[in-house]
Amino acid sequence: MFGYHGSFAMADALLRELNPISFLQMFVTQSVKLAGQQNSGDSAAHYHHIQYLGLTASSCLEAHARRQLDLPEKISHAQYAQLVVHIKNQIGGEFSHVPGEGKAVCVHNGRCPFGDRVMEAPELCRTTSSVFGGIAARNFGYAKVELRKRIATNDGRCEVMIYTDREAARDRPGDEYFSEGDTIVSRSLLAEVSVRVAEKMAQTWCPKGAADGSGAQKSPEIIAESDAMREALKAVELVAPTTASILISGETGVGKEIIARAIHAFSQRSEQKFIAVNCGAIPASLVESALFGHEKGAFTGAHELHHGFFERAQRGTLFLDEIDSLPLLSQANLLRVLQESEFERVGGKQVLRSDVRVIAASNRPMKSLVAQGEFRKDLYYRLNVVPIHIPSLRDRREDITALANHLLKRVAMRNHGPLKVLGSQAWQQIMAYGWPGNVRELENVLERAYLFSPGQVIDDIGINADEEAAGARSSQASNLRNRKQRAAQEVETKVLQEALFRHDGNVSAVAKEIGISRRAVHQKLKHHHIEAASYRK
Repeated sequence: MFGYHGSFAMADALLRELNPISFLQMFVTQSVKLAGQQNSGDSAAHYHHIQYLGLTASSCLEAHARRQLDLPEKISHAQYAQLVVHIKNQIGGEFSHVPGEGKAVCVHNGRCPFGDRVMEAPELCRTTSSVFGGIAARNFGYAKVELRKRIATNDGRCEVMIYTDREAARDRPGDEYFSEGDTIVSRSLLAEVSVRVAEKMAQTWCPKGAADGSGAQKSPEIIAESDAMREALKAVELVAPTTASILISGETGVGKEIIARAIHAFSQRSEQKFIAVNCGAIPASLVESALFGHEKGAFTGAHELHHGFFERAQRGTLFLDEIDSLPLLSQANLLRVLQESEFERVGGKQVLRSDVRVIAASNRPMKSLVAQGEFRKDLYYRLNVVPIHIPSLRDRREDITALANHLLKRVAMRNHGPLKVLGSQAWQQIMAYGWPGNVRELENVLERAYLFSPGQVIDDIGINADEEAAGARSSQASNLRNRKQRAAQEVETKVLQEALFRHDGNVSAVAKEIGISRRAVHQKLKHHHIEAASYRK
């Protein structure tokens, strides 16, 4: 009944024609039916479909329940709890309100309106999240819904926390909702950039007509629920069609290559080759040959002509991961290719032209390497025209839930096994851990837990105390770095403000006093949002 295309308009039409509770009951029935028809590749679309319909229904359901309960226009948190419990129980649940934490509302449920089918499609729980979240956001301006326990994951009952205070909800997992005028918006439904990137990636790596079955080409997928990842994707869209050089930074395992593939997909070279090279895996003595190729007889063992990565990526994109591991000589030759668009093979005399888009990446701080003389300054500035930083997983915990669900589906497909879900204890372990190995470590841990879990519900992901301690130390180190950076920013702001005060807002005099260029002062003032004019007398 509900197709993905046009489902939004259909939902609005049905709400106008049906009794609100009849609509929700029909929605439950059709969602269960739809869940049974979905393959794993459609799960993301199904998730957003369910969430949108829940949000669409929430306003009408609220109005209908308000009339039945005779509630005032402005309601308290207790009245909100009464309202949502009333709505859900009318369609077959056994919800009850229990004391919450501060402004948070806690609701328990002993019977799922979806019945046993919810075990096969746990994403149906998002109807509760979207209805509860939409109503809370409409009345309190903001809501985050945390599904602490779920019948769908074999917890025996549902426990739902609805937070209406942003600060209290800051570190809690769950779906966020907020009010924009008269519209209630789901944060996950604001991920248009994620959708666009996903579609473009699929077009590039899995075009129509590609092979079906086990040999089908899989599109690289990006999970971007956090603001940091969505900002990175916005940068991808902006710079991909240009010729600007891009330097991607981030710890090992955060997904730098996937970002590079997204840039390639959005570029004018998307129909050409994308070649990824791990510079750190190439022996120093073979780097020149690997990158630029060699002629037959160029050195002992060179029995035939070898085309290097630059030739093989001609008119396409060359991704140089761990660029910081290149020897200084190779850095000089790479700089020449970037500046002059030409090179010679090892042992050759013919100058070859290069038409390649180079994207570089590093898991170490490049500025520090330049300061220590380990990386050429001129090459760094040539590569770092557009920097894109991918935060560690512990700094973007909003992505962890979606990543875990996505990776579990991928693990099930890879092992030709049934889909498994995480229990409440496993979720607590995942959210508490520091993930020093980032997404790569998360996938490895989930695959191990999947293989060793006998049932459909994974209760323990097998992170031991030593691993947890390592994650905690990594997280503490990250927090320390953040505090140091904030302290440095505060000191720099104070120095600039005091200098501007002494020199009546004269930027040239400030630059002379501090010992940097006038342009650098202007850049710092812009970065700290300081107006020099406001200090002039």
